Amino acid sequence: MAQLNTMSACLPTNFAFHSKKSGLSFCHGSVASQGRLSFQELGARKSELQGNAFAVLSTNGGVTRARNQVIKAALPSYSETEVAGSANKRGLRGKLNKVVLAYSGGLDTSVIVPWLRENYGCEVVCFTADVGQGIKELDGLEQKAKASGACQLVVRDLKEEFVKDYIFPCLRAGAVYERKYLLGTSMARPVIAKAMVDVAKAVGADAVAHGCTGKGNDQVRFELTFFALDPTLNVVAPWREWDITGREDAIEYAKKHNVPVPVTKKSIYSRDGNLWHLSHEGDILEDPENEPNKDMYMLTVDPEDAPDKPEYVDIGIVQGIPVSVNGQELSPASLLTKLNEIGGKHGIGRIDMVENRLVGMKSRGVYETPGGTILFAAARELESLTLDRESVQFKDQLALQYAELVYAGRWFDPLRRSLDKFMEEISATTTGSVTLKLYKGSITVTSRKSPYSLYRQDISSFENGDIYDQADAGGFIRLYGLPMRVRAMLENQNKTKDEDKEGI
Repeated sequence: MAQLNTMSACLPTNFAFHSKKSGLSFCHGSVASQGRLSFQELGARKSELQGNAFAVLSTNGGVTRARNQVIKAALPSYSETEVAGSANKRGLRGKLNKVVLAYSGGLDTSVIVPWLRENYGCEVVCFTADVGQGIKELDGLEQKAKASGACQLVVRDLKEEFVKDYIFPCLRAGAVYERKYLLGTSMARPVIAKAMVDVAKAVGADAVAHGCTGKGNDQVRFELTFFALDPTLNVVAPWREWDITGREDAIEYAKKHNVPVPVTKKSIYSRDGNLWHLSHEGDILEDPENEPNKDMYMLTVDPEDAPDKPEYVDIGIVQGIPVSVNGQELSPASLLTKLNEIGGKHGIGRIDMVENRLVGMKSRGVYETPGGTILFAAARELESLTLDRESVQFKDQLALQYAELVYAGRWFDPLRRSLDKFMEEISATTTGSVTLKLYKGSITVTSRKSPYSLYRQDISSFENGDIYDQADAGGFIRLYGLPMRVRAMLENQNKTKDEDKEGI
């Protein structure tokens, strides 16, 4: 394990990666190999590392294989002397040793890094999760983290885990919040927070931090996950503590602490993107009377500008989980990526809604969920074949509760887990395929089939058959309508009594 000898100063234990196939070894803070690799070079070798690299934790000579998640880069940004000096000082608000920060590279999180060091005298490990937000969101993170004063940058590719373990269970459950919202951000926060807890354990951090405001839902989603997975971690929420009130204050703080301002032009919208959706909030959207601008949308074309020719897409589903598109089996993330491309060009999946936030206020948001909208249409349609009436109705009732739990950040709540077991069981026969026609923002079901279909053409046909005797319907109707007949008889009886009294 000679490659583990050179470590970043901010690591309490040896923590490195080694690729058997490539011979490449690299660690959080330094690269021990034939030569040093830059962040860009590591990114270029991502495809080689994935599937071959594994995390190694070495404590007192012991080696433990960590989860099959590749940390693409973790690099130092300041000297060992600076690290030691920061770690030995008490901050303005207290003392923490090391904090893992949910990091995007934007203005807010870039400012949070020096603020944490100043106020808690701690080292800061920046953590970024790739949940499909796009390569542009990940570009230049190393330089930004180093410039802000972080001791490490950790980037993890969580796309497959996100789709397989979070999106698809919600899809199987039919979870929709307040009739419209397909829970894109709600599902992403727990997978990110879970990864932060894993990283905190790996690097020996005693705290985690996020850049969520005190008005939104995300602060709840992050912190409930932290509580559920490691209640010993301290949680720092700068937006609930500091004196920074807006963008200008943040820029001023950044200049004061020699942190380069990462952006020069502010987007008029607040956006959150991942492999499932892209949300838009703010600016003219804050007035629910305003129609969104056409140029706001980024994942979907305007339905008016979509192709004049419809496109048919076939979705294969096994036990409530999508497995193929047009007969081609794909991994969860690849399947969703493909449907996003198909749906986006036909203007599928635009939702404009006013929702009730968990913290009490209403907010207006516009969501683009092209692939997700296609999958929801397919899954619901297949259930129309495979579930009976009572099962559909009860499942829909529980789906509302499931959606509420996910929206409220209670992903790791025992109730959500229990509901998921029910959804898994009731979807055991939801296997088959559905063909959809996509045309200028609309989805039309054209075909559905399942080996477990409860639909019987010989029974449903208007022609007489051996199983269903139409004459039996008369007796059924009389029994089914008996309560209505009894009530009507009672009302008529009371009416007659009243008329007799009036006659007297």
